Amino acid sequence: MSKHRKPRPVTTRSFSKPEPGLNLPPKDSLRIIPIGGNEEVGRNCTIFEYGNDIIILDMGVQFPEEDMPGVDYIIPNLSYLRGKENRIRGVVFSHGHLDHIGASAILLEQLGYPQIVGRPLTLAMIKHRVDDFQKGAAKRLKTIVIKNVHDRISLGGFKIGFFPVDHSIMDAVGVIIHTPHGTVVHPGDWTYEKDPVGRKIIEYTHLANLPKPTILMLESLGSMSSKERVPERVMYANLEKLITEAPGRLIIGTFSSQLERIKHVLEFAEKIGKKVSLDGFSMKNNVEIAKVLGYIAVKKETIVPVEKIHDYPDRRVIVLCTGAQGESNAVLSRIMNGDHRSIKIRKTDTIVFSSSVIPGNERTIQRLKDSLYRLTDNVIHSDIMDVHSSGHSTAEDMRAVIRQIKPTYFLPVYANHYFLKEAQKLAVRDGFPKDKTFILDNGNVMEFVQGKPKLLPGKVKTDYVFVDGLGVGDVSNVVLRDRQTMANEGMVVVIVSVDRRTGRLVNEPNIITHGFVYAKTNTRLIEETKKKVQALLKDTDKRTGPNEGYLANRIRDGLGTFLFQKTERRPMIIPVILDV
Repeated sequence: MSKHRKPRPVTTRSFSKPEPGLNLPPKDSLRIIPIGGNEEVGRNCTIFEYGNDIIILDMGVQFPEEDMPGVDYIIPNLSYLRGKENRIRGVVFSHGHLDHIGASAILLEQLGYPQIVGRPLTLAMIKHRVDDFQKGAAKRLKTIVIKNVHDRISLGGFKIGFFPVDHSIMDAVGVIIHTPHGTVVHPGDWTYEKDPVGRKIIEYTHLANLPKPTILMLESLGSMSSKERVPERVMYANLEKLITEAPGRLIIGTFSSQLERIKHVLEFAEKIGKKVSLDGFSMKNNVEIAKVLGYIAVKKETIVPVEKIHDYPDRRVIVLCTGAQGESNAVLSRIMNGDHRSIKIRKTDTIVFSSSVIPGNERTIQRLKDSLYRLTDNVIHSDIMDVHSSGHSTAEDMRAVIRQIKPTYFLPVYANHYFLKEAQKLAVRDGFPKDKTFILDNGNVMEFVQGKPKLLPGKVKTDYVFVDGLGVGDVSNVVLRDRQTMANEGMVVVIVSVDRRTGRLVNEPNIITHGFVYAKTNTRLIEETKKKVQALLKDTDKRTGPNEGYLANRIRDGLGTFLFQKTERRPMIIPVILDV
C-alpha cells in the first residue's frame, strides 16, 4: 500500500432523473421498488404500488463505512414519494432490528405519519425510537397491532397476511402481500432453525398454496454460507457453561436487539443465582420494553445497576453490554480503554463476543479483540467457541425454503449485489428457471401485470441520505469527500492580508497546517509555500482592487499543484483573505 494513500471515493449512487412514466401511478399493475437493501447490508426499505395505493415494507438504517467520517448512519431516500403522501396506506415492519426500523423516526415524520403495522414488540420499539428522536412525537403514531401471526388486514387495495419466521428477536414475521397481479411473499430477515429451544420447527410448505403467481423476495445474506449454521441449542449450552464456570466476572458483548439471547442469559443467571448488569443505553431500553410486554420475566433483584456490581463476588456477576462491533463510544470499547466509570478489566474476567461481524467492521473488531487480549487471559469468540448463532440462513437453508414455497418468480433481496447473484445461482442449480429470477438494484422498478413481469426503464432516486448528529441530509457527498481529504491528507490554512484599494499583499502570508506536515520540522517547505503564495498574488490585476473569490481560487489551485509536486499529497487548502 502506498504511503500516501489517496482517499477512496465515497460509495454513493446518484441516478439520473426517473423516466417520466415512473412518477405516474400504475393504472392496473403491481410495482415493486427497492429503495434500500438491495446493494448493501442495511437500509432495508421497499415500496409496493398497486393502483392508487402505496405501502412500504421496513424503514431501516445502514451503518457508515470506515471512509464516512462523522456520519452516524444512512437512511433510505424517499424522494420518490414526495407528493404521493396521500396515497400511502401504511408502513409494515417485519421486526425490530435497526436495519429495519432504525429510520422510522425520521421517515415517518417526513411522510406525515402514515399508519404503521407490526407485532407488539416491533411497534413498541418504534414508538420509543420516535419519542427519543422528538419528545412526544409517538402520540402522532397510528398503529395496527398484529396480535396474532395469522391476522389479516387490508391497506387500500392490498390484502396483507403474515407468517412466523425464526430470527434473533421476538415478534419477527414474514409478510404476504396479495394483489390481483401477484402474491408477494417476503420473510424479512429469517433463519431455518432445525433444533429450536422451546418451540416447534417452522416450515414454509403452506406458502406453496398461496394464489399464483407468487413472488418470493428472499433475504439472501446466507447465499455463500456453506458452513452449517450453529444451532441455538449448542450456542445456549456454551453460554450456560461459561456462565457457570467463569472464574471471575463474565462480560458478554452483543447486540442490544438480540433479545432472545439476552432473555436466555437473564433466565439462566437467575436460575443459578447470579446477578446481571445491563450496560448500554439501547440495551437497557430494549430489555425494559420486552419486560413491560411480558417477553422477559425475571425477578427484580436479578438485574443490578452496573455501579453496584462491586457489592457481589466476581463469580456471581455477569455484565451484558453493547459494543461487540468495536464502536468507539460503546460500552465494551470504554471498558477496554479504561474509560468506564464502574468496570476495570481484571485478568480473571472473561470477555465474550456473542455477535456476528457487520461487514465493514472487521478491522475495528480485530483491534478491539487485540486490546482485550492484552488485558485478560479469557477472551471468547466464535473462532474458538460457538457462542453466537446467526439469525440468518445458510445456502442450504435457502435452497430448502425455495423448494418448500415453490414460487413462480424469485427475487433475492437484502444483501450486496454479489450475494444476490449467488442466491440466483442457488435457485437455478436446483432447476428454477433463470428467466423467472430477477436481481434488482436499489431504484429499479419491477412491474407485474396479470402476473407477467417487466423491468421498467429508468430508476427512482435512491442516493444515500446521511444523518450526522441532528442533521438529516445536510452532509452531502462533497462534504463527505472534504472530510475524507482532511482525515487522509490534512489541511493547510493560508491567511493573507491585502490592501483593499490596490490588492497588494500587505505582509507575509501566514501558513497553518493540521494533519499535513509538522511545521516546526518542515520549515523549508513552509517558507517555500509562503513564497509560492506571494508569487501567486503578485500576478493579480491591481487596477480592479482585490476580488476575494478570485484570490481564494488562485491560492487554492496554484498551491494545490505546488504542494502535490513537493509532497505527493493533496491537503485541503483553505484561503483566508483579509482586507486591510
